[in-house]
Amino acid sequence: MALQDDPEARRLDTLWSPIHALTVLGDLGSFTAAAQRLGLSKAGMSQRIADLERSAGVPLVQRTTRSVRLTEAGQQLVDSTRDAYAQIERGFAQVKDLATVPRGRLRLTMPVALGRQIIVPHLPAFLREHPEVRLELDLSDRLVSLAQEGFDLAIRHTAHPPETHVAWPLRPTRAVLLATPGYLARRGTPEHPSDLAGHDCLHYLRPGETPTWQFRPLDAAGTAERRPPHVTVAVRGAFCANNSEVLREAALSGLGIALLPDFSTGPALAQGELVEVLPRWQNVGAFGEQLWAIRPYSPHVPRAVHALVAYLREVLGQKKTHQRGWVDGRSG
Repeated sequence: MALQDDPEARRLDTLWSPIHALTVLGDLGSFTAAAQRLGLSKAGMSQRIADLERSAGVPLVQRTTRSVRLTEAGQQLVDSTRDAYAQIERGFAQVKDLATVPRGRLRLTMPVALGRQIIVPHLPAFLREHPEVRLELDLSDRLVSLAQEGFDLAIRHTAHPPETHVAWPLRPTRAVLLATPGYLARRGTPEHPSDLAGHDCLHYLRPGETPTWQFRPLDAAGTAERRPPHVTVAVRGAFCANNSEVLREAALSGLGIALLPDFSTGPALAQGELVEVLPRWQNVGAFGEQLWAIRPYSPHVPRAVHALVAYLREVLGQKKTHQRGWVDGRSG
């Protein structure tokens, strides 16, 4: 029997897209976020769910003024169909990669300052080199869930990428203590980390954490000692922020001593507007020691992802092919 002659087959055919929409809604907990993920209007998203509930004959979504969550029936439907949709997505990605050139949409997320200062300047050249790739860039200091929110790749500043993810190293980084010559002339130059207790310190804001900086000494060759003695200092100051660019500007204004990742120092350090403080000591733990490109493990990595990672490793100086994790069933 042809599809157009089979009412049940026609009815099932109209359910595939709404069920997928319900899965995305369950993951994100927001009609607005789910609509953005699927490229729909919020009204269109609501209509798909309403149509699905009408076909099912039971409520699938429970709405409140603050949140959206699946009902027991909705969760049961999502759980029973999620693997099938994941299989379809994997199969379609593999078919797309039969093309000889990278193509398609690539959703990328990274912290604001890191993206603006070290990644975004390189993206126009990548897009000119790969004209069939479309980049969607999310600049956010929120640690998003890549799998749930549909991101293909994240750039992260960390010492330890998640073991459940594939991770490619992009470049090493270090944290640098900086202040203006004027501030140091006025308040004195610290000779030891413990001297920082008497200074205005501009620290990176992490809610719920007590602001402390930890240091280890460098040996004669400039290599950090991996063993104690470590020195931990409780720091205080009139200003803190969760953005390294803002902290750099605060240091440039003479507000105090800032601890910044090296990519945030900018030309201010090279031009002498800021000078390094305690160069014989290395900070421990304030920021990651490596930039990574990461994505959740999957048996197949899209060609566009491979192309972007290879490009970033080239322009950022990490030209080796090493990766930490698994790709296409082979260890890195």
